[in-house]
Amino acid sequence: MSCKVSFIGLGVMGYPMAGYISKAGHNVTVYNRTKAKAEKWTKEYKGKLAETPMDAAKDCDFIFTCVGNDNDLREVTLGDKGLFKSAKKGAVYIDNTTASANIARELYKESKAKGFDFLDAPISGGQAGAEGGTLTVMVGGDQSAYQKAEPIIDCYSKKIKLLGPSGSGQLTKMVNQICISGLIQSLAEGINFSENAGLDTKKVIEVISKGAAQSWQMDNRWKTMLEDEYDHGFAVDWMIKDLGFIKKEASLNNSTIEITNLVLSFYEEIKDKGGGKFDTSSLLRRIQEK
Repeated sequence: MSCKVSFIGLGVMGYPMAGYISKAGHNVTVYNRTKAKAEKWTKEYKGKLAETPMDAAKDCDFIFTCVGNDNDLREVTLGDKGLFKSAKKGAVYIDNTTASANIARELYKESKAKGFDFLDAPISGGQAGAEGGTLTVMVGGDQSAYQKAEPIIDCYSKKIKLLGPSGSGQLTKMVNQICISGLIQSLAEGINFSENAGLDTKKVIEVISKGAAQSWQMDNRWKTMLEDEYDHGFAVDWMIKDLGFIKKEASLNNSTIEITNLVLSFYEEIKDKGGGKFDTSSLLRRIQEK
């Protein structure tokens, strides 16, 4: 069944995600802060553009956002021209932004007060996952809203799971980023060790990637790391944002995040040297430059 859907935020992730929803046969209206990006999207996919988030959300059954941070999210939701001004009763609002658990809970309460549902649904899988429609989606919110939204979210994902009440999606994404940050640092150290030991690193990776050391980061990043290429993938700036959320949340729930804090300081070093736009695998370059 075709639904009326709005998608707000057409960055490297949101652009193809909205495209998959359109290709599934839904009536999609898009909004992007840079209008040219929305115009480009409407030429590539079936759908229309709106001038504001408020206009995009009007009369829609499902509303998606995928923006940068908490401040961006507040602007497109609670701002003067935000989607909360027009979202209809009974709609489901799904936020794919990686944001704080606090804002997720805040938007949940505001949505309920206005008669529509909210799901915090951060994503994992990177640009390649968005372009391939194979993202993992971690969801927090009510079961009834999740069941309504699941078929639409399924358009751009390979794995969706409801993890608990509002905020649970964002907290799960924090666990994801904790695990990733440590893996990338270990991979960087391993590659550096291999090179310094005079080994053929390509052969080393070929062997160890078939055993217990295997990971997504190893499979997808070792080659570009070895070639010192970091103009792709998930940016250091965004990882610093995510690890900052984790640091705050860990202080509230009394979690030990020693490695995460250390890796955060490494990313801050990279950013200070002008590498904020580098891929997160640039941890190897930091080691090599010492």
